[in-house]
Amino acid sequence: MAARKTVTVVFCDITDSTPLGERIDPEVFRKVQHRYYEAVREALERHGGTVEKYIGDAVMAVFGIPIAHDDDALRAVRAAIDIRTGLGELNTKLAEEHRLRLSIRTGVNTGEVVTGDASQGHAFASGEAVATTQRLEAAARAGEILLGEATYRLVSNAVLVEPVEPLTLKGKAQPVAAWRLLGVVEGAPAFPRRLDTPMVGRERELAALHGELEAAVEDRRCRLATIVGPAGIGKSRLGNELLRTAGKEVTTLVGRCLAYGEGITYWPLRGILLSATGHLSQAGIEESLAGADDAERIAARLAGAVGTAESAPGGEETFWAVRRFLEHLARERPVVVGIDELQWAEPTFLDLIEYLVGWTSDAAVLLLGLARPELLEQRPTWSTTSSLLVSLDPLTGEDSQRLVDALGGDDLAPEERRRILEGAEGNPLFVEQMLALAADAPRDAIPPSIQALLAARLDRLVPNERAVLERAAVIGREFTAGAVASLSGDEPTASTLLSLVRRDLIQPDRSSIPGDDGFRFRHILIRDAAYLGLAKESRAGLHERYADWLERSAADLDEIVGYHLEQAFRYRQELGTADAELARRAGEQLGR
Repeated sequence: MAARKTVTVVFCDITDSTPLGERIDPEVFRKVQHRYYEAVREALERHGGTVEKYIGDAVMAVFGIPIAHDDDALRAVRAAIDIRTGLGELNTKLAEEHRLRLSIRTGVNTGEVVTGDASQGHAFASGEAVATTQRLEAAARAGEILLGEATYRLVSNAVLVEPVEPLTLKGKAQPVAAWRLLGVVEGAPAFPRRLDTPMVGRERELAALHGELEAAVEDRRCRLATIVGPAGIGKSRLGNELLRTAGKEVTTLVGRCLAYGEGITYWPLRGILLSATGHLSQAGIEESLAGADDAERIAARLAGAVGTAESAPGGEETFWAVRRFLEHLARERPVVVGIDELQWAEPTFLDLIEYLVGWTSDAAVLLLGLARPELLEQRPTWSTTSSLLVSLDPLTGEDSQRLVDALGGDDLAPEERRRILEGAEGNPLFVEQMLALAADAPRDAIPPSIQALLAARLDRLVPNERAVLERAAVIGREFTAGAVASLSGDEPTASTLLSLVRRDLIQPDRSSIPGDDGFRFRHILIRDAAYLGLAKESRAGLHERYADWLERSAADLDEIVGYHLEQAFRYRQELGTADAELARRAGEQLGR
């Protein structure tokens, strides 16, 4: 079934391929082209992209289909850089074998597309965003990567760019802004965060974390504290506040898990070692272990685990080396090890953390994990492994007000301030992003960074959960179990609704219809993201079916019935299939 998604599209093409084809034998050209395709495909798929089609010498790929990730734009940009790097390696071989070199140009752009069902032979993606990407690629010079404005906004904190003159592109009424990509900052997060403002709220949670640190010091044992919450709720801000307030009393080490990539099992260990020693080499690590028994052996195992030694050790040897390294550091002062994005950790790394909790001796070590709720779904025993589990709730209304002021929003117009506070609903990242776009974004727009986070969260649902959530989104922020069931035909919905409650996407609520169970979306932006993912044709059909059910099931709701009929008519009108009977019924209901 068709759906609407925000994706990032990549187009790359060989420049001057026609003269090249005239200079070499067709069989040689075909082999060269195949090797180019393979190099491009490997780079794209390594970062999670889907190659949609090959058009002559051009390759089109999409990031966000079939599954969206909250960093799709950054993945696409990294893939474009890797394609350029990989082409250099391929050119070295082609120069030796055939005395030729290839050059490419690339366009990267983000926007809304309509996706089809590939199993039925439909195109993966179509829409203006695809055409604009192709135009950007055509406007690039050999070796250039041009980013569209929407992509640049999503990755601006993680890339090195230079602006180009606004481009006059075919089919565009106005010049299009673009940026020339120079490089990507290694390890940069998908979205910039403001960590320079005072922490707002969370006093009780911060006190509990300090209590865990004091317990680790008193018992001289390794303890695990995990901060859990959805993206943007303030996990990193709280963790940083613990490290700041602990100050020079502790040794602070930090690592971060990656969502994808090669050799990521011990990637957080790289950050931890760099924090402690400033080195990843065996010699540098060994120098920091001066006076430790087995210093050479520990350093060799750690260097092997992070890929700076010739061979990687086995799991048990790595675990032992990490434990001995932390025990050595903890001789001077307590050690706090912060590990971000723990929901992306490989099972082996989670095993390492559990091993450290159980086997570290005579050392004050606090492991501080920051994770989204998926971690507890993937590792149900984690809540018992953690000596402290901090689940972060949204900020209170008062704290949200203080956060807006701290972020420079104290001079906002009262109506704009209210809109941001109501839309963010206590999520600090949402406050931050909505405030940043308040000046130039449409009033009902979801900031692109938030849209990406929510789309990735919804794409992790199984198909029946996604379908039920979308039907509920058509009904509105509040809905009833009976209403959703009416839109689901013979499909059972009760257990699915409970599953969505467990996933913290909806919550039980008072029912507007006697005898029916009521629910509401946990956040209005979750409802909006689910609704915007529906194709307009699907929205129209669901609005009409809900209006029909409501007419039969409840009295004195003419205005609501009329609203849904009006929405159904409007969408069909936009699709060129306007229904005069729908318009008549909507007018009749709204006129009562």
